[in-house]
Amino acid sequence: MRCVLSVLGKDTSGIVARVATTLADSGANIVDISQTLLDGIFSMTMIVDLDEAQATFNEVQERLAEAGKDLGVQVKLQREDLFLSMYKI
Repeated sequence: MRCVLSVLGKDTSGIVARVATTLADSGANIVDISQTLLDGIFSMTMIVDLDEAQATFNEVQERLAEAGKDLGVQVKLQREDLFLSMYKI
């Protein structure tokens, strides 16, 4: 299942590493990634492929939420099809 992952918050060391490790430990593959830093605010968007045989969407979402809490950033995981349908007129 393809998903859109967004991370937003104050820049700190290790955000990308922690998110990527959480995804890898959950059997997810990063398909594409974009990140930027604006005056100390970190923003990252990823397209990821989840292998639900290894971890369900909800499990991955919970793991990422915990990682975000530890890092002090907002982490949001959305199914790609629902994400795209939100922006159709």
